[in-house]
Amino acid sequence: MMRSLALAVILAVAPMGGVRAQDPAPQSDIPVLNYKLVPDWPKTLRGDKGVPSSIWNYWQVTSIAVEANGNILVLHRGDDPILEYRPNGDFIGRWGDVTFSQGKVAAISPKDRTATMSGYQATYGAGGCSNCGAHEIRVDPQGNVWVVDAPGQLVIKLNSQGHTIMTLGTKGKAGMTQNSFYLPTDVAFAPNGEIVVSDGYGNARLVRFSHDGKYLGQFGARGNGPGQFQLPHNVVIDRQGRLYVADRDNQRVEVFDAKGKYLSEWDHVGALSSLIMTKDQRVWAGGVLRDLNGKAVGRLPGEGANARAHGAAIASNGDIYLGLLSGVVEKFAAQ
Repeated sequence: MMRSLALAVILAVAPMGGVRAQDPAPQSDIPVLNYKLVPDWPKTLRGDKGVPSSIWNYWQVTSIAVEANGNILVLHRGDDPILEYRPNGDFIGRWGDVTFSQGKVAAISPKDRTATMSGYQATYGAGGCSNCGAHEIRVDPQGNVWVVDAPGQLVIKLNSQGHTIMTLGTKGKAGMTQNSFYLPTDVAFAPNGEIVVSDGYGNARLVRFSHDGKYLGQFGARGNGPGQFQLPHNVVIDRQGRLYVADRDNQRVEVFDAKGKYLSEWDHVGALSSLIMTKDQRVWAGGVLRDLNGKAVGRLPGEGANARAHGAAIASNGDIYLGLLSGVVEKFAAQ
C-alpha cells in the first residue's frame, strides 16, 4: 500500500490578545526526558514461510489510543481503519465495527478565503483512501472507545468489544446545530461525565453534551482573540474540569473553565495536532510535556516530534505512542 502525503495545512497566524502563559523555551532548551524510541514497533510481520515480511504499511496514521486492557489501537485511513496490538508490538487484528467516510479534509488557499471563512473544506468522490474520514480515537474513563469521522460529520462511541452504541452528529449532514457538526476534530471527557467535542475544521466551536448525548451548550467563534479559534484541533480536560484546546492555526493552546469561560492561553507552542492529559495532570503537547500553566518541563528525544504527531496516547506505565500522517507509529518507552 502506498503511503499518502500529509494534509496541507495553512497557518494564518495573527496577533493575539488575552492572558498569556510564559513563552516556552526553544526545544533545544527543553530537557530531554528519559524515553527511548522503540525501533521495531509494531513488530515486523512474518510471511507464510515464517520469515520477516515487508514493514506494515498504514495510510496516514491519524491517532492512537490505549484500551482499558492495555492493548493499543491504531487509527489510520486505509482498509481496516482500527488495528489492535499488544504493547510489545504483536498484531492482534482488526478492531471494531466502524467504517469512515471517503471524504477528505483539505486546506483552502488564502486567495479563495474570506475573513470569516474556515480555512478547510471537505471534498467527496474518489478519495484515494478507503477511510479518509478517520481523524481521532480516544478511550473514556469507562473503557469505551470514541472515534471522530471528520467529513462524515460524526462522533461515534463504541463499547470495549468494538460495537457502536451511540452516535453524535448527523451522518453526511454538515451544520452548526445541536445535532450537527461541520468537520469535527476531537472528543474529550469531563470528570462530571460530560462529553466535549471540538467542531473545528468547518466550524470554530466546542460543543458540550451530557454523558448520554444530550446537548448542553457550545462556545467559541472564529478569530484570533481570547476565546476564539481558527482551528480547534484537539481538546483535553483536567481533574478540575478545565478544558485545554489546541488552536492549531493560531499556534496556541487556550484554557477554559468547565462552562467555556476563557481563562488563559499558552502562546507560541507550535501548530499542535495532539494533546494528552497525563494521570499526574500534565499535558503532552505533541512531543513536549507541559505543566498546566503551559511551561515546558521536558520533551521526547529526537527533533521534530512536536510538529509531526497528529495523534498520540499514553499507556499506564508512561509509554508514549505517536501517530504520524507519513504512515508511521512511533513508540517511546519510559525508562
